[in-house]
Amino acid sequence: MEKNDKLHIINFAEGSKVPFLRGILTRSLQKAGLPFEKAYAVASSIRNSLADVQEISNTDLRSTVCLYLEENDFDQFVENYISQTTEYPQIKVITGDGSESPFSKGQLADSLEICALPREEIYQVATAIEAELVAAEREEITSREITERVFELLEIYAGLGVSEAYRRWVKFSHTGRPLIVLVGGTNGSGKSSISSELAHRLDIVRTQSTDMLREVMRLLAPIRLVPTLHTSSFDAYLQMPSVSETYKAEEMIHGYLTQSNQVAVGVEGVLNRTCNEQVSLIIEGVHLHPQIMDQIVRETNALVVPVLLAVLRPKSLQKRLVGRGQVISSRRSSRYLENFNKIWDLQTYLVSHADEYKVSIINNEDEDETIRQIMLLISEKLESAEA
Repeated sequence: MEKNDKLHIINFAEGSKVPFLRGILTRSLQKAGLPFEKAYAVASSIRNSLADVQEISNTDLRSTVCLYLEENDFDQFVENYISQTTEYPQIKVITGDGSESPFSKGQLADSLEICALPREEIYQVATAIEAELVAAEREEITSREITERVFELLEIYAGLGVSEAYRRWVKFSHTGRPLIVLVGGTNGSGKSSISSELAHRLDIVRTQSTDMLREVMRLLAPIRLVPTLHTSSFDAYLQMPSVSETYKAEEMIHGYLTQSNQVAVGVEGVLNRTCNEQVSLIIEGVHLHPQIMDQIVRETNALVVPVLLAVLRPKSLQKRLVGRGQVISSRRSSRYLENFNKIWDLQTYLVSHADEYKVSIINNEDEDETIRQIMLLISEKLESAEA
Protein backbone atom coordinates (compact mmCIF):
# COMPACT_ATOMS: atom_id res chain seq x y z
CA MET A 1 0.00 0.00 0.00
CA GLU A 2 1.38 3.42 -0.85
CA LYS A 3 1.83 5.88 1.96
CA ASN A 4 0.25 9.31 1.96
CA ASP A 5 3.35 11.49 1.57
CA LYS A 6 1.41 14.64 0.65
CA LEU A 7 1.09 16.28 4.06
CA HIS A 8 2.18 19.92 3.83
CA ILE A 9 2.55 22.57 6.53
CA ILE A 10 1.14 26.00 5.69
CA ASN A 11 2.58 29.17 7.19
CA PHE A 12 -0.08 31.79 6.51
CA ALA A 13 2.07 34.62 7.86
CA GLU A 14 4.82 33.90 5.33
CA GLY A 15 2.55 32.55 2.61
CA SER A 16 4.61 29.35 2.37
CA LYS A 17 3.80 25.67 2.14
CA VAL A 18 6.44 23.03 2.88
CA PRO A 19 6.32 19.23 3.23
CA PHE A 20 5.98 17.74 6.71
CA LEU A 21 9.33 16.19 7.66
CA ARG A 22 9.46 13.81 10.58
CA GLY A 23 13.16 14.53 11.09
CA ILE A 24 12.56 18.25 11.66
CA LEU A 25 9.85 17.59 14.26
CA THR A 26 12.14 15.02 15.91
CA ARG A 27 14.88 17.62 16.17
CA SER A 28 12.48 20.21 17.65
CA LEU A 29 11.40 17.72 20.30
CA GLN A 30 15.02 16.92 21.07
CA LYS A 31 15.68 20.62 21.57
CA ALA A 32 12.74 20.64 23.96
CA GLY A 33 14.51 18.00 26.05
CA LEU A 34 13.21 14.62 24.83
CA PRO A 35 15.78 11.86 24.24
CA PHE A 36 16.16 10.96 20.58
CA GLU A 37 14.25 7.67 20.71
CA LYS A 38 11.24 9.23 22.44
CA ALA A 39 11.36 12.30 20.18
CA TYR A 40 11.39 10.09 17.10
CA ALA A 41 8.52 7.97 18.48
CA VAL A 42 6.41 11.08 19.18
CA ALA A 43 7.13 12.50 15.71
CA SER A 44 6.15 9.17 14.16
CA SER A 45 2.90 9.06 16.14
CA ILE A 46 2.04 12.61 15.09
CA ARG A 47 2.68 11.73 11.44
CA ASN A 48 0.49 8.62 11.72
CA SER A 49 -2.31 10.62 13.33
CA LEU A 50 -2.26 12.95 10.31
CA ALA A 51 -2.17 10.12 7.75
CA ASP A 52 -5.41 11.27 6.10
CA VAL A 53 -4.58 14.98 6.20
CA GLN A 54 -3.02 16.76 3.23
CA GLU A 55 -2.52 20.24 4.72
CA ILE A 56 -2.20 21.65 8.22
CA SER A 57 -1.20 25.11 9.42
CA ASN A 58 2.00 25.48 11.43
CA THR A 59 -0.02 26.71 14.42
CA ASP A 60 -2.41 23.74 14.26
CA LEU A 61 0.52 21.36 13.99
CA ARG A 62 2.15 22.93 17.04
CA SER A 63 -1.14 22.60 18.95
CA THR A 64 -1.41 18.96 17.90
CA VAL A 65 2.10 18.27 19.17
CA CYS A 66 1.47 20.04 22.48
CA LEU A 67 -1.78 18.12 23.02
CA TYR A 68 -0.02 14.83 22.31
CA LEU A 69 2.77 15.66 24.76
CA GLU A 70 0.26 16.55 27.47
CA GLU A 71 -1.82 13.40 26.94
CA ASN A 72 1.19 11.06 26.94
CA ASP A 73 2.97 12.20 30.11
CA PHE A 74 5.43 14.50 28.34
CA ASP A 75 3.80 17.67 29.67
CA GLN A 76 7.08 18.78 31.29
CA PHE A 77 8.47 19.36 27.79
CA VAL A 78 5.56 21.39 26.44
CA GLU A 79 6.84 24.79 27.60
CA ASN A 80 10.27 24.20 26.10
CA TYR A 81 8.69 23.09 22.83
CA ILE A 82 6.43 26.16 22.66
CA SER A 83 9.25 28.58 23.53
CA GLN A 84 11.50 27.47 20.67
CA THR A 85 12.22 30.45 18.45
CA THR A 86 15.37 29.32 16.69
CA GLU A 87 14.21 29.70 13.10
CA TYR A 88 17.17 29.43 10.75
CA PRO A 89 16.99 31.45 7.52
CA GLN A 90 15.81 29.38 4.61
CA ILE A 91 18.67 28.10 2.47
CA LYS A 92 18.00 27.16 -1.14
CA VAL A 93 19.41 23.92 -2.52
CA ILE A 94 20.00 23.95 -6.27
CA THR A 95 19.92 20.52 -7.89
CA GLY A 96 21.76 19.38 -11.02
CA ASP A 97 18.80 20.20 -13.28
CA GLY A 98 18.59 23.75 -11.90
CA SER A 99 15.50 23.27 -9.74
CA GLU A 100 15.39 24.70 -6.22
CA SER A 101 14.16 23.38 -2.87
CA PRO A 102 14.64 24.48 0.76
CA PHE A 103 17.45 22.82 2.68
CA SER A 104 16.05 20.23 5.09
CA LYS A 105 18.15 18.67 7.80
CA GLY A 106 15.48 16.00 8.20
CA GLN A 107 15.58 15.03 4.54
CA LEU A 108 19.36 14.93 4.62
CA ALA A 109 19.27 12.69 7.69
CA ASP A 110 16.81 10.33 5.97
CA SER A 111 19.12 10.03 2.96
CA LEU A 112 21.90 8.87 5.31
CA GLU A 113 19.90 5.86 6.53
CA ILE A 114 21.62 3.72 3.91
CA CYS A 115 24.86 4.09 5.93
CA ALA A 116 23.38 1.83 8.64
CA LEU A 117 24.59 4.18 11.37
CA PRO A 118 22.81 4.86 14.67
CA ARG A 119 20.27 7.67 14.31
CA GLU A 120 22.29 9.83 16.71
CA GLU A 121 25.32 9.73 14.39
CA ILE A 122 23.16 10.43 11.35
CA TYR A 123 21.77 13.54 13.01
CA GLN A 124 25.27 14.62 14.01
CA VAL A 125 26.26 14.74 10.37
CA ALA A 126 23.06 16.50 9.25
CA THR A 127 23.30 19.01 12.13
CA ALA A 128 26.95 19.73 11.32
CA ILE A 129 26.03 20.50 7.69
CA GLU A 130 23.24 22.84 8.80
CA ALA A 131 25.49 24.60 11.33
CA GLU A 132 28.17 25.19 8.69
CA LEU A 133 25.65 26.70 6.26
CA VAL A 134 24.20 28.99 8.92
CA ALA A 135 27.63 30.07 10.16
CA ALA A 136 28.74 30.85 6.61
CA GLU A 137 25.49 32.79 6.03
CA ARG A 138 24.85 30.82 2.86
CA GLU A 139 21.62 31.67 1.11
CA GLU A 140 21.98 28.93 -1.47
CA ILE A 141 24.10 25.84 -2.11
CA THR A 142 24.22 23.17 -4.79
CA SER A 143 23.18 19.62 -3.98
CA ARG A 144 26.61 18.49 -5.21
CA GLU A 145 28.35 20.70 -2.63
CA ILE A 146 26.22 19.23 0.15
CA THR A 147 26.93 15.69 -1.02
CA GLU A 148 30.69 16.26 -1.13
CA ARG A 149 30.64 17.70 2.38
CA VAL A 150 28.62 14.72 3.61
CA PHE A 151 31.30 12.40 2.20
CA GLU A 152 33.94 14.28 4.19
CA LEU A 153 31.98 14.31 7.44
CA LEU A 154 31.04 10.65 7.17
CA GLU A 155 34.70 9.78 6.85
CA ILE A 156 35.44 11.84 9.98
CA TYR A 157 32.53 10.49 12.04
CA ALA A 158 32.36 6.88 10.83
CA GLY A 159 35.37 6.09 8.66
CA LEU A 160 36.20 5.79 4.97
CA GLY A 161 34.17 2.60 4.51
CA VAL A 162 30.91 4.28 5.48
CA SER A 163 31.72 7.33 3.36
CA GLU A 164 32.36 5.12 0.34
CA ALA A 165 29.13 3.19 0.96
CA TYR A 166 27.20 6.47 0.85
CA ARG A 167 29.08 7.53 -2.27
CA ARG A 168 27.99 4.31 -3.99
CA TRP A 169 24.38 4.89 -2.92
CA VAL A 170 24.39 8.44 -4.32
CA LYS A 171 25.92 7.20 -7.58
CA PHE A 172 23.30 4.45 -7.83
CA SER A 173 20.48 6.92 -7.12
CA HIS A 174 21.53 8.97 -10.15
CA THR A 175 21.45 5.98 -12.53
CA GLY A 176 17.66 5.69 -12.47
CA ARG A 177 17.99 1.95 -11.95
CA PRO A 178 15.30 0.67 -9.55
CA LEU A 179 16.02 -0.99 -6.22
CA ILE A 180 13.84 -3.99 -5.40
CA VAL A 181 13.90 -5.33 -1.84
CA LEU A 182 12.30 -8.75 -1.32
CA VAL A 183 11.22 -9.46 2.27
CA GLY A 184 10.12 -13.03 2.94
CA GLY A 185 9.10 -14.80 6.13
CA THR A 186 6.24 -16.65 7.81
CA ASN A 187 3.33 -15.25 9.81
CA GLY A 188 4.63 -13.28 12.78
CA SER A 189 8.12 -12.66 11.38
CA GLY A 190 7.51 -8.90 11.10
CA LYS A 191 7.53 -8.59 7.30
CA SER A 192 4.89 -5.85 7.07
CA SER A 193 6.24 -3.57 9.79
CA ILE A 194 9.85 -3.92 8.62
CA SER A 195 8.86 -3.26 5.00
CA SER A 196 6.87 -0.18 5.99
CA GLU A 197 9.74 1.29 8.01
CA LEU A 198 12.24 0.39 5.30
CA ALA A 199 10.10 2.16 2.69
CA HIS A 200 10.07 5.31 4.83
CA ARG A 201 13.81 5.33 5.43
CA LEU A 202 14.69 4.64 1.79
CA ASP A 203 11.99 6.99 0.45
CA ILE A 204 10.41 4.17 -1.56
CA VAL A 205 6.76 4.94 -2.23
CA ARG A 206 5.72 1.57 -3.66
CA THR A 207 5.29 -1.52 -1.51
CA GLN A 208 3.47 -4.70 -2.43
CA SER A 209 2.18 -7.52 -0.26
CA THR A 210 1.92 -10.99 -1.79
CA ASP A 211 -1.14 -11.58 0.41
CA MET A 212 -2.83 -8.67 -1.37
CA LEU A 213 -1.91 -10.19 -4.74
CA ARG A 214 -3.44 -13.47 -3.61
CA GLU A 215 -6.65 -11.68 -2.62
CA VAL A 216 -6.89 -10.13 -6.10
CA MET A 217 -6.17 -13.46 -7.79
CA ARG A 218 -8.88 -15.13 -5.68
CA LEU A 219 -11.45 -12.81 -7.25
CA LEU A 220 -10.35 -13.86 -10.72
CA ALA A 221 -9.99 -17.58 -10.01
CA PRO A 222 -12.99 -19.22 -8.27
CA ILE A 223 -12.35 -21.81 -5.57
CA ARG A 224 -13.58 -24.68 -7.73
CA LEU A 225 -10.81 -23.95 -10.26
CA VAL A 226 -7.89 -23.02 -8.00
CA PRO A 227 -8.78 -24.15 -4.45
CA THR A 228 -5.24 -23.73 -3.09
CA LEU A 229 -5.46 -19.94 -3.59
CA HIS A 230 -8.43 -19.69 -1.25
CA THR A 231 -6.79 -20.55 2.07
CA SER A 232 -3.77 -19.67 4.19
CA SER A 233 -0.34 -20.66 2.95
CA PHE A 234 0.08 -23.24 5.74
CA ASP A 235 -3.35 -24.78 5.00
CA ALA A 236 -3.19 -24.86 1.19
CA TYR A 237 -2.31 -28.57 1.29
CA LEU A 238 -5.77 -29.35 2.69
CA GLN A 239 -7.22 -28.38 -0.69
CA MET A 240 -5.09 -30.91 -2.54
CA PRO A 241 -6.07 -34.50 -3.39
CA SER A 242 -4.92 -37.52 -1.39
CA VAL A 243 -4.08 -35.67 1.83
CA SER A 244 -3.21 -37.84 4.82
CA GLU A 245 -5.60 -37.91 7.76
CA THR A 246 -2.77 -36.94 10.09
CA TYR A 247 -0.61 -33.85 9.59
CA LYS A 248 2.57 -34.33 7.59
CA ALA A 249 5.04 -31.48 7.20
CA GLU A 250 6.03 -32.53 3.67
CA GLU A 251 2.40 -32.30 2.52
CA MET A 252 2.02 -28.87 4.09
CA ILE A 253 5.18 -27.70 2.29
CA HIS A 254 3.90 -29.10 -1.01
CA GLY A 255 0.66 -27.12 -0.61
CA TYR A 256 2.60 -23.98 0.32
CA LEU A 257 4.83 -24.28 -2.76
CA THR A 258 1.79 -24.81 -4.97
CA GLN A 259 0.17 -21.61 -3.68
CA SER A 260 3.47 -19.67 -3.86
CA ASN A 261 3.99 -20.62 -7.49
CA GLN A 262 0.44 -19.49 -8.28
CA VAL A 263 1.00 -16.11 -6.55
CA ALA A 264 4.34 -15.80 -8.36
CA VAL A 265 2.37 -15.00 -11.53
CA GLY A 266 1.11 -11.81 -9.85
CA VAL A 267 4.56 -11.02 -8.49
CA GLU A 268 5.97 -11.29 -12.02
CA GLY A 269 3.41 -8.78 -13.27
CA VAL A 270 4.29 -6.29 -10.53
CA LEU A 271 8.01 -6.69 -11.25
CA ASN A 272 7.54 -6.20 -15.00
CA ARG A 273 5.71 -2.93 -14.43
CA THR A 274 8.28 -1.77 -11.88
CA CYS A 275 11.17 -2.42 -14.24
CA ASN A 276 9.36 -0.78 -17.18
CA GLU A 277 8.65 2.33 -15.11
CA GLN A 278 12.09 2.27 -13.41
CA VAL A 279 10.57 2.73 -9.94
CA SER A 280 11.97 1.21 -6.76
CA LEU A 281 9.79 -1.28 -4.91
CA ILE A 282 9.54 -3.38 -1.77
CA ILE A 283 7.71 -6.71 -2.04
CA GLU A 284 6.92 -8.60 1.16
CA GLY A 285 5.14 -11.84 1.84
CA VAL A 286 5.26 -15.47 2.84
CA HIS A 287 5.02 -16.51 -0.81
CA LEU A 288 8.53 -15.22 -1.55
CA HIS A 289 10.28 -18.50 -0.92
CA PRO A 290 14.06 -18.54 -1.60
CA GLN A 291 13.83 -20.21 -5.01
CA ILE A 292 11.48 -17.49 -6.28
CA MET A 293 13.80 -14.84 -4.83
CA ASP A 294 16.78 -16.40 -6.60
CA GLN A 295 14.86 -16.43 -9.87
CA ILE A 296 13.98 -12.74 -9.50
CA VAL A 297 17.64 -11.87 -8.80
CA ARG A 298 18.78 -13.74 -11.93
CA GLU A 299 16.07 -12.51 -14.29
CA THR A 300 15.61 -8.87 -13.22
CA ASN A 301 17.80 -5.98 -14.35
CA ALA A 302 17.04 -3.99 -11.21
CA LEU A 303 19.27 -4.13 -8.12
CA VAL A 304 17.52 -6.89 -6.17
CA VAL A 305 18.17 -7.47 -2.46
CA PRO A 306 16.47 -10.60 -1.07
CA VAL A 307 16.12 -11.18 2.66
CA LEU A 308 14.30 -13.72 4.80
CA LEU A 309 13.06 -12.58 8.20
CA ALA A 310 12.82 -15.22 10.91
CA VAL A 311 12.07 -15.44 14.62
CA LEU A 312 14.27 -18.30 15.72
CA ARG A 313 12.87 -18.91 19.21
CA PRO A 314 9.47 -20.63 19.38
CA LYS A 315 8.26 -18.62 22.39
CA SER A 316 9.21 -15.35 20.69
CA LEU A 317 7.32 -16.29 17.55
CA GLN A 318 4.27 -17.33 19.59
CA LYS A 319 4.38 -14.00 21.41
CA ARG A 320 4.51 -12.14 18.10
CA LEU A 321 1.54 -14.09 16.77
CA VAL A 322 -0.47 -13.22 19.88
CA GLY A 323 0.54 -9.56 19.57
CA ARG A 324 -0.40 -9.50 15.92
CA GLY A 325 -3.77 -10.99 16.73
CA GLN A 326 -4.45 -8.31 19.32
CA VAL A 327 -3.87 -5.67 16.69
CA ILE A 328 -6.03 -7.38 14.06
CA SER A 329 -8.41 -9.74 15.85
CA SER A 330 -8.24 -12.22 18.68
CA ARG A 331 -9.91 -14.78 16.41
CA ARG A 332 -6.97 -14.72 14.01
CA SER A 333 -4.55 -14.86 16.90
CA SER A 334 -6.14 -18.07 18.13
CA ARG A 335 -6.01 -19.55 14.66
CA TYR A 336 -2.29 -18.80 14.33
CA LEU A 337 -1.56 -20.39 17.69
CA GLU A 338 -3.65 -23.46 16.84
CA ASN A 339 -1.54 -23.86 13.70
CA PHE A 340 1.76 -22.90 15.30
CA ASN A 341 3.44 -26.21 14.47
CA LYS A 342 2.67 -25.68 10.78
CA ILE A 343 4.01 -22.11 10.89
CA TRP A 344 7.15 -23.29 12.67
CA ASP A 345 7.68 -26.12 10.17
CA LEU A 346 7.22 -23.66 7.31
CA GLN A 347 9.77 -21.29 8.80
CA THR A 348 12.23 -24.18 9.23
CA TYR A 349 11.78 -25.07 5.57
CA LEU A 350 12.30 -21.48 4.41
CA VAL A 351 15.40 -21.01 6.55
CA SER A 352 17.01 -24.21 5.27
CA HIS A 353 16.36 -23.27 1.65
CA ALA A 354 17.53 -19.70 2.18
CA ASP A 355 20.99 -21.10 2.83
CA GLU A 356 20.77 -23.17 -0.35
CA TYR A 357 19.89 -20.14 -2.51
CA LYS A 358 22.17 -17.70 -0.67
CA VAL A 359 19.30 -15.56 0.64
CA SER A 360 20.32 -13.64 3.75
CA ILE A 361 18.51 -14.68 6.94
CA ILE A 362 17.88 -12.01 9.59
CA ASN A 363 16.70 -12.95 13.06
CA ASN A 364 14.13 -10.22 13.59
CA GLU A 365 14.32 -9.72 17.35
CA ASP A 366 14.90 -5.94 17.21
CA GLU A 367 13.42 -3.69 14.51
CA ASP A 368 16.23 -1.12 14.39
CA GLU A 369 18.89 -3.82 14.17
CA THR A 370 16.93 -5.61 11.44
CA ILE A 371 16.68 -2.38 9.43
CA ARG A 372 20.41 -1.81 9.93
CA GLN A 373 21.20 -5.31 8.69
CA ILE A 374 19.10 -4.77 5.56
CA MET A 375 20.84 -1.44 4.90
CA LEU A 376 24.17 -3.24 5.15
CA LEU A 377 22.97 -5.86 2.67
CA ILE A 378 21.98 -3.12 0.21
CA SER A 379 25.41 -1.52 0.60
CA GLU A 380 27.13 -4.87 0.02
CA LYS A 381 25.00 -5.44 -3.08
CA LEU A 382 25.98 -2.01 -4.41
CA GLU A 383 29.62 -2.74 -3.77
CA SER A 384 29.39 -6.09 -5.57
CA ALA A 385 27.60 -4.47 -8.52
CA GLU A 386 30.36 -1.85 -8.77
CA ALA A 387 33.19 -4.39 -8.67
